[in-house]
Amino acid sequence: MIHKILLFVALQFISCDKSSVAVSEEIVKKRDYAAFHKEAREFCKDKKFNEGYYFLIDLSIHSGKNRFFVYDFKTNQISNENLVTHGSCDVKEDNDTKWEKAKFSNKDDSHCSSKGKYKIGKRDSSTWGIKIKYWLHGLEETNKNAVDRVVVLHSWSAVSDKEIYPKYAPLSWGCPAVSDDFMRVLDKKLQQTDKPVLLWIIE
Repeated sequence: MIHKILLFVALQFISCDKSSVAVSEEIVKKRDYAAFHKEAREFCKDKKFNEGYYFLIDLSIHSGKNRFFVYDFKTNQISNENLVTHGSCDVKEDNDTKWEKAKFSNKDDSHCSSKGKYKIGKRDSSTWGIKIKYWLHGLEETNKNAVDRVVVLHSWSAVSDKEIYPKYAPLSWGCPAVSDDFMRVLDKKLQQTDKPVLLWIIE
């Protein structure tokens, strides 16, 4: 009788343990970006952009987790990933959830992030991070004011080079700002190409 009771308890434990594993796997399950990669590849080919890689920023992800991805078209894999900021978006309206959720606008001085495809433009000097920035040219209605708003790709020493979840990354004024070390990686890649590189912000 004792053996039967012990066997029953053991089976229950195993069952619960498998259930926990299944739940954990569901929680960490990553988004499928296949459709975005396919569209980006076709876009780069059609517009004569760099066909080796592109940058994808998914602002639906918690800011304490990696959400800036460098996707390699040749290997069909993400070659680099890191943290990136989103805009505070609290100038023209209250934004009580600015840390938890990115809000979007293309309006001047809104300090919001802007969705859509960008052409990464000229390398220039910056007062932030490693003192380098890249101008971003918005290619859609949702981000066409990027240059006028001075929404640029740059680094910021306040941005961690490792995931900090459940803590949040600092807020920007709309720029996708990355860590100094990650910016050095991006800067090296961008200096090695003579074709424009696509940066795509999604949610």
